Amino acid sequence: MFINDALAQTAAVAAPQASVASTLIQLALIFIVFYFILIRPQQKKIAQHQAMLEAIKKGDKIITGGGIYGTVTKADEMKLEVEIASGLTVTVNRATIRDVITDEEENTPKAKKQPKAVEKK
Repeated sequence: MFINDALAQTAAVAAPQASVASTLIQLALIFIVFYFILIRPQQKKIAQHQAMLEAIKKGDKIITGGGIYGTVTKADEMKLEVEIASGLTVTVNRATIRDVITDEEENTPKAKKQPKAVEKK
């Protein structure tokens, strides 16, 4: 008798089921938020990098993915010849270029961080 009363009470308190339409709307809203916060900015960044790679020409100063600085001496469709030291030329894949250095960036001195003074008590 006691068990039947307990089961009857739990059945009456059960939460109503959410409709399929409201669940789909919530999932769509989550996808839209992820698209505008994560996916779209990443696609723009990839497009900018691809445009930068296609614009590399002879004489440009570059940084490779491995951190090597050099000047492009010959530019083909897939590979570049880069002079990294006087008389030392290497061939690199165009896709491994991280950045193109402009004259303004090269001449701008980097701000050095001053160490904080330690006060003795």
